[in-house]
Amino acid sequence: MKTIDKIPVSKLGRTTELVKTGVKVGGNYLKYYGKKAINPDMSRDQLNENNASDIYDGLKNLKGSALKVAQMLSMEKSLLPSAYVEKFSLSQFSVPPLSAPLVRKTFRRYLDKYPEELYDTFATQSVNAASIGQVHKATKFGKELAVKIQYPGVADSISSDLAMVKPIAIRMFNLKGNDSEKFFKEVEGKLLEETDYILEVEQSKQISEACEVIPNLKFPKYYEELSSERTITMDWMDGMHLSEFAKVNTNQEKANKVGQALWDFYMYQMHILKAVHADPHPGNFLVDSETNLIAIDFGCVKQVPMEFYTPYFELAERKNIDNPEFFAEKLYELEILRKDDSEKETAYFSKLFYEMLSLFTTPFNKETFDFADETFWNGITELSEKYSNDTELRKMNGNRGSKHFLYINRTFFGLYNLLHDLKATVEVKNFERYL
Repeated sequence: MKTIDKIPVSKLGRTTELVKTGVKVGGNYLKYYGKKAINPDMSRDQLNENNASDIYDGLKNLKGSALKVAQMLSMEKSLLPSAYVEKFSLSQFSVPPLSAPLVRKTFRRYLDKYPEELYDTFATQSVNAASIGQVHKATKFGKELAVKIQYPGVADSISSDLAMVKPIAIRMFNLKGNDSEKFFKEVEGKLLEETDYILEVEQSKQISEACEVIPNLKFPKYYEELSSERTITMDWMDGMHLSEFAKVNTNQEKANKVGQALWDFYMYQMHILKAVHADPHPGNFLVDSETNLIAIDFGCVKQVPMEFYTPYFELAERKNIDNPEFFAEKLYELEILRKDDSEKETAYFSKLFYEMLSLFTTPFNKETFDFADETFWNGITELSEKYSNDTELRKMNGNRGSKHFLYINRTFFGLYNLLHDLKATVEVKNFERYL
């Protein structure tokens, strides 16, 4: 794979790169409408593919939070055309890495030493490159190690990157008014946390130690003496990415074993720790030769406050969803309904969230749940299409819900998608045996 010798770190440099991307996208639209004038039946598929490629190519050179947003969007399979999902999903664990000279230069900047001065061996060619950092293989203490190094300039460019992405997000999610600022602050805060590798090591150790009671679940050991604010050293873990395992696996028992470990891991964090690994994409999980699940990245951990946790999971119970007064009360607590809503808005969003929660909480109201159930997935797709094409919704204020929804919903959508890819059947309350 082609390597990158330089990343734009200044606001001007990064803005220029995005402007270039915008010009390419504009050109794609001109070509599309020119061809459509000749062939009115022409679909938007080619336009979507061209735009997705050009946008991704621009973002992968910037890396950092701009690419992270693409990664987050790729998990929302019902939100974007398939061309975008397919292209943006590359940002999960496959982007052009830094060149060897830039790796050494960056390492020296962070630790005041070159990598070969710290490790017995260090491979300057990365084995995995993602949105915020890339991983290299090293040896020390007679052990194989994974060394994650953060891209230069990422932490300093988060605020300016989000400011550039903000207008696009406002249009995409129909956000209106100053209230939308809370969502952008939530994203900015989490991205800043993801660039603090000292915090990541601390979170990694806390969650892995708490969850070691869960069978078929493994974590690497972290080496604080070889880590810093911008680098992390941990055990090298052998295994294939979860998405690759899901593609090649034909054994239902193995799928269920991995799926159960994944489900129990998330339920234990959510219900017991009230802090959850909020970045459930395939690049953050491996499956080893004994079909154990390995969690390898804890950069994004969401704390779940009780004032959000309680009403959120009260609305996971079918009897509460079907109780109109209780349901409405919880919608106000979760900031889905607002005191300044019109009668029309109150009725509209009450119906929307009734339909959404009735479907989305189905797994919580079963003893076992089969995530390969296409009826469930078709229902989610149909509901998404229904409201994404609803012209009435576009006229209303899209600012709905507590800021905590942003990462908690992302967590559950990601978890559901991983379990669907595995085609796993899980025991829903199984995690309770580890209390």
